[in-house]
Amino acid sequence: MTSAERSEPALDAAERPMLEGWLDYHRETLAMKCAGLTDAQLREASVPPSAFTLLGLVQHLAEVERYWFREILAGEELPDLYSTQEDPDGDFKVTESTTWAGTESVWQTEIAAARESAAGYSLDDFSQGVGSAGEPFSLRWIYTHMIEEYARHNGHADLVRERVDGSTGD
Repeated sequence: MTSAERSEPALDAAERPMLEGWLDYHRETLAMKCAGLTDAQLREASVPPSAFTLLGLVQHLAEVERYWFREILAGEELPDLYSTQEDPDGDFKVTESTTWAGTESVWQTEIAAARESAAGYSLDDFSQGVGSAGEPFSLRWIYTHMIEEYARHNGHADLVRERVDGSTGD
């Protein structure tokens, strides 16, 4: 995995393109962590006793994209993609039938929908939906949170990838 496979965020961009650039950078980093692996490797829980897998992580981030940009920012009422009330961590769970092609397609669809939702707001605009404490969020806060979410999980992905095939990278 090399940094040449993803776009470096601009050093001199204005605030919004900077935030969007860093979010895209981290999205691309996760895709790099998954690149070149088989479906079986992507389903491999390689850090026992954790059941954490790369495919489960991509499913989770598809739900996170959906939640923050569509449900919270745009106020859409949507069902979860993988989780249920009975299984709130269902987004991390994979089965033998879970594939990269299907998972990536859902994730990319949610990224495209997130971009479309965000395009209608300025950084200072507040969300239509609210968090569990009833508070709205600015788009600036959502971008910053999403960068943090991806950065944290990309660290997890790096460890899982190294255990799966020995590959490391930033």
